[in-house]
Amino acid sequence: MLEDFAKLSNAELLTRYRRGVENFDARMFKLSNEQLDAAFLPEAGVGRWPVRVLVGHLADAELAFVHRMRRTVAEDRPMLNAWDENAFIDSGLYGTQGADGRHTGPAHPMAGYVAVIHTLRRWHADFLATLTAAQWERVALHAVRGEQTVRVICNYATWHLEHHAWYLKAKLDRMVPAAAMNAAPQAPRMGGVVGPGL
Repeated sequence: MLEDFAKLSNAELLTRYRRGVENFDARMFKLSNEQLDAAFLPEAGVGRWPVRVLVGHLADAELAFVHRMRRTVAEDRPMLNAWDENAFIDSGLYGTQGADGRHTGPAHPMAGYVAVIHTLRRWHADFLATLTAAQWERVALHAVRGEQTVRVICNYATWHLEHHAWYLKAKLDRMVPAAAMNAAPQAPRMGGVVGPGL
């Protein structure tokens, strides 16, 4: 749960944050474009988004989280806007899909999304490691979530990637059953944090 991240020391949090794409199941690189763009029904219990959308969303989220943390360190109580993740999907930023859900536009390479996440995590973790205790507690004002410190934003960013990595693995277990683990994964506990206004 997200609340568990608050119990970590800054050093422990940075270890988890830096891990980043190491949380991803490498089977995603073996999927065909059709598999990467396959959506799931709600009853599948693995989230509806196709793998390509999920990983593209994580790259965009990483850009947002890094920018928010850096602004919070640099500026005096900056205002952080929420962004509409569904607008990114609906506008075709991760490729276009027809009414039947099949991919109809250019297939954006998964490696690009993963490279963005990996590079930002490694670069920004080095910066975060230089922060003083006072800098970790600097405050920004989020339009939906209210006051957030650098530490709170980093907690959320770390949890967010790990949370979606669980869904990625669950999707891959459905699509590549021969490589699935013996026991079905259990859904992560959300702690009431999922919703609009990322």
